[in-house]
Parts: sequence; structure tokens; C-alpha cells
Amino acid sequence: MKFCSECGKPVVLRIPEGDNRPRYVCLHCETIHYQNPKIITGCIPVSGQRILLCRRAIEPRLGLWTLPAGFMENNETMEQAARRECEEEACAQVEIEGLFALFSLPHVNQVYVMYRSRLLNDDFRAGDESLEVQLFTEDEIPWEDLAFRTIHYTLEQFFSDRLSDHFQVHTRDIQADQPPR
Repeated sequence: MKFCSECGKPVVLRIPEGDNRPRYVCLHCETIHYQNPKIITGCIPVSGQRILLCRRAIEPRLGLWTLPAGFMENNETMEQAARRECEEEACAQVEIEGLFALFSLPHVNQVYVMYRSRLLNDDFRAGDESLEVQLFTEDEIPWEDLAFRTIHYTLEQFFSDRLSDHFQVHTRDIQADQPPR
């Protein structure tokens, strides 16, 4: 960050009085510019024994498979964002059934929030950010072609919970150097 979004003057990186972390501070209007993690929210759309995955049409990880998820927007709840992302990426309508996973990725300043959901119908298709969408059984999941570790962990835990028919909320801190399994 080089300039203040409030007044346009230069900013400097320093620890403001009463704080303990370096922040960008405007030298002119003294606005403190906080930079916080981005929230990514999505869902696990289920139809019977199958899960809907999307093949990414955008970077990062173009061409790999993922669950519908993306950045939360202002003025929406996390559940609204998860439903919106499913509509945008898979043109699919879902009913949110419950919180499933919360992952912290401090190395990329992100927090993932994933929900269990039920597809309301089988009327889905690839949205602008997807090359294709497809329903997969557990045995058909393209494990080696999943786009992100968060998706791998989410699916792994989902199938484990489904075996016991007891879904719980999973939390995990994911570091940059952690292998996917």
C-alpha cells in the first residue's frame, strides 16, 4: 500500500500508538489502514450419495476440481455467500444444512468456511468460473486433480462423517508447507 484511500496522501508502515502490529498509517489524515484475512465461503452440494464439483475456468488452479466457494462480499451473511457462490459457479440451487468446516490459512491471509448443503434439484450447469460441473460418488472423486488442500480436507472429513452418519464441525490450521494428506 502506498497511498491513503481516504485522502490520497502517502502512507508509512509503522506500529500505531496503542497497537502491537505494523499498520499502514496516513501521514496526512492519520487514518490507520487495517489489512485483515479474506473470508472464503462455500458448500458441499449433495444429491443422494453424490457431490457436485466444479472444474475451475479461472486461475489459480485452472482446470482442477473444487467445491463451489469464493470470497464473501460485503452486506451478505456467510450462508448467503455460500449459496451465491454455488449459483455463480454451478448455476445450482442449494439448501444450507449446517456449518461443516472452518480452516485458517495464515500464509495466504484467508479463512475458509464450508457448509453442508443439499441440491434442491439436478438443474445445474457450468457458470462463468467453471469449465464443467459434475456429480461424483466418493469413489469417483478426482482426488489427484483437486484444486486446493482445503477442498481435499473438506471432502475427506465429509465422507468420514457420512460413514458414521454424524456430522460435526471441523477446524484446522493449514500451513504453507503441509502436504495435502
